[in-house]
Amino acid sequence: MKDVIGELEERRAQASMGGGEKRIAAQHAKGKLTARERLDLLLDAGSFEEWDMFVEHRCNDFGMADQKVPGDGVVTGWGTVNGRLVFVFSQDFTVFGGSLSEPHAEKICKIMERAMQVGAPVIGINDSGGARIQEGVASLAGYAEVFQRNVLASGVVPQISMVMGPCAGGAVYSPAMTDFIFMVKDSSYMFVTGPDVVKTVTHEVVTHEQLGGAITHTTRSGVADLAFENDVEAIAELRRFIDFLPASNREKAPVLATQDPADRMEPSLDNLIPDNPNKPYDIKELIEKVVDEGHFFELQPAYAGNIVIGFARMEGHTVGIVANQPMVLAGCLDIDASKKAARFVRFCDCFNIPIVTFVDVPGFLPGTTQEYGGIIKHGAKLLFAYAEATVPKVTVITRKAYGGAYDVMSSKHIRGDVNYAWPTAEIAVMGPKGAVEIIFRGDLDDPAKIEARTQEYKTRFANPFVAAQRGFVDEVIRPHNTRKRVCGALRMLRGKELQNPWKKHDNIPL
Repeated sequence: MKDVIGELEERRAQASMGGGEKRIAAQHAKGKLTARERLDLLLDAGSFEEWDMFVEHRCNDFGMADQKVPGDGVVTGWGTVNGRLVFVFSQDFTVFGGSLSEPHAEKICKIMERAMQVGAPVIGINDSGGARIQEGVASLAGYAEVFQRNVLASGVVPQISMVMGPCAGGAVYSPAMTDFIFMVKDSSYMFVTGPDVVKTVTHEVVTHEQLGGAITHTTRSGVADLAFENDVEAIAELRRFIDFLPASNREKAPVLATQDPADRMEPSLDNLIPDNPNKPYDIKELIEKVVDEGHFFELQPAYAGNIVIGFARMEGHTVGIVANQPMVLAGCLDIDASKKAARFVRFCDCFNIPIVTFVDVPGFLPGTTQEYGGIIKHGAKLLFAYAEATVPKVTVITRKAYGGAYDVMSSKHIRGDVNYAWPTAEIAVMGPKGAVEIIFRGDLDDPAKIEARTQEYKTRFANPFVAAQRGFVDEVIRPHNTRKRVCGALRMLRGKELQNPWKKHDNIPL
């Protein structure tokens, strides 16, 4: 027995060394942790149960029969984060550059299937050179098997991709189908074709970082949600982030105790809205003053800044926040903002997370760029997402809610459950000046008459009371009471039950 146990320990030690000391040192020299070091930081101490430690590839071509490493370039298993069950895989760049082989993919698929069965999030740490070329179509088949599991798991368990190294070619499509993508600055990148291919085909000269680095994907493409400075910060924030999420679509997110009173008043909010309706203010100030302890975990902060999304808590319960940002493009909805918010709303609806919407939107961004880019279809994505959502939806209109954008932003007409307005709210088809210039276009040469008509329109529509008279707004509330009213509404809605008509699936305007 001692000999067998000794052999076991020897095999485990060999597997834990991955590609060996030299390659581990090279990984560290790049400022990157190894696959196992990342899991040690991510998971609670002593909680990791590794699966398939001794799996090896089955390829005999191109000399691969003599190059076998236990684990085959990915560490898989399950453990806990803050005491909560998660399934994980962490690609090991020190073994064949983390390239994906058929057994490598089988290991990932195994933990994904188990996660769906027991109802637990899947966290993938990506650090891979792509498909293992020596295996040819077998490695491509492996990728497709992983993709299929991504699709089946979507909306069943949360899927999070932490890209901590290269992720190129077909490898990018697995993270793309997960719910959230986090990256590390200067050491991770994602692209379908690399700089060399780009140069050959389009004659563009571009670096890895410019083409698909963390800054590119969090500011220009919107592919990634957040970019972190290094591996340690990324994993620490991931541990904080995951507590906002439920384990699966069958559960609610964990409730954290809070000392922040639900009826806390915030007098400063009474002065948040400027007297000049065209002057901006920071909607994040409102969010942070309303949510528990001012803690707001914002997603995609550097992309489509005219809309703000993220998670917070109200009375300890997770909520998804969507808010127009007057500081950027006056809070107008455009293509990028619509896509950004629509995907977030759909995630919240998948996983039973109530949605709180703060509205200050003058409309959709006009112009040929937007129209040629398909703002009609993209704007409809956000409308569709809100309209199909069955989770509790609480809306607060702070200032402008004009035109179709009013309808889109979780209005009563698309099943907003509780819709509040501040006294400063202006709910109308359009702004007073534009409306008067259309209604009284024959008087445009008389400035005094136009000014009088503008004031008349402001008096008639630039307030929340017309909508309140029709029941489109449930209550006009004082700004300083916003936290109290929203908390009360969410508390009332916790037992909400609503089902959409049976269908195989919807057909969102993609």
